[in-house]
Amino acid sequence: MDLGFEGDFDVLSHSLNEDVHPDWIERKDSRWARLPSTRFKAVFANDIMPAARAAWVSFFGSRGNSDNDFVLESIVDLVKRHKNGEKVFPAADVVTGGFPCQDFSVAGKRNGFNSHKAHHGGLLKDGDAPTDGNRGKLYMWMREVIDIVRPKIFIAENVKGLVSLADAKKIIENDFRSIGDGGYLVVDARVLFAPDYGVPQTRERVIFIGFKKSAMTKAAIKELSKVELSPEYAPYPIKTHGKNGDGRKSYVTVKQALTGLSEPEAANDLAQKWYSRAKWYGDHCQGQSEVDLDGLGPTIRAEHHGNIEFRRLSLKHGGRYESELKKGLTERRLTVRECARIQTFPDNFEFVRKPNGNGNGHSLSSSDGYRVVGNAVPPLLAFHVAWRLQEIWPKIFKKG
Repeated sequence: MDLGFEGDFDVLSHSLNEDVHPDWIERKDSRWARLPSTRFKAVFANDIMPAARAAWVSFFGSRGNSDNDFVLESIVDLVKRHKNGEKVFPAADVVTGGFPCQDFSVAGKRNGFNSHKAHHGGLLKDGDAPTDGNRGKLYMWMREVIDIVRPKIFIAENVKGLVSLADAKKIIENDFRSIGDGGYLVVDARVLFAPDYGVPQTRERVIFIGFKKSAMTKAAIKELSKVELSPEYAPYPIKTHGKNGDGRKSYVTVKQALTGLSEPEAANDLAQKWYSRAKWYGDHCQGQSEVDLDGLGPTIRAEHHGNIEFRRLSLKHGGRYESELKKGLTERRLTVRECARIQTFPDNFEFVRKPNGNGNGHSLSSSDGYRVVGNAVPPLLAFHVAWRLQEIWPKIFKKG
């Protein structure tokens, strides 16, 4: 999300629709295009996963951020520290967050608000009932951060499954609306289908967007309070890709996403050299299928070992790419870099790295890489959201 909101990164040329966004092309060749910078700059980041911090500071350090801009600590503990008088959160115009999604995912146990996972990532102790400190209610702690920072806009994302879990979507929207005694106008959350925005995977995410009423113009409050939002004020990005001749650019395929990547044994990039060696378990469980090179990729999950899809299966396991197998290319799962490509990360974003010679530095294993890539919002999808908010910003907020 941070990368998407800042912009200034490379994506596949086919992932951009110049007819819709001619101003997005900073430079372009037959394979890559550079997105422009936005008006946004990351000033604070947070996660409990050391690998997430290692990947973040490695990349954003090259953009002028310090290691201290990423705080490795539970958001629950950070809010409590703030309430005890510490200055934890910097001023910001925008707050983004992705509260843990496994509790709402169709692929998971769907405990939702009743998750027994604690905010630090472990399990609640035996006998403990779920509370506002459990993972299923971590959005309430994002709500606390919004209440502390009082940004002009907040954006929260989660899996599509949340929408179909009882009244979860409505409950979360109403909780966000109550920040600052009703100080935020929260538009109806919408599910975005990533392929519609040039992302080559069947990822779907529900996006919540809220605006600070006291900073808004009267016209914006009136328009954004309507059930049907006008195109002039609607905060969600317009679709750029599709199928069946709907006037948009065709969906980006896996083959296009992986263009130019060598096989792991010939690669210099550690993220392309390393991949899960987990064997094929049979077609009865997830992660045992072969990607469709001519279609959309699977949703990249924050897992490793046996749940990462195969780039190529052998013939005996139902593999379809006989020409590759005849060349001696072996059965293997997707590499970390291939997953990152499907997520629309640029190749200069490191997900696998060794510590430097003196034992220091931010090391990242292949397992770390899979988790960080899978937990992320596709940067290109986030860029679409950021650019749309940047476009409507002058209409939404008062000057000064």
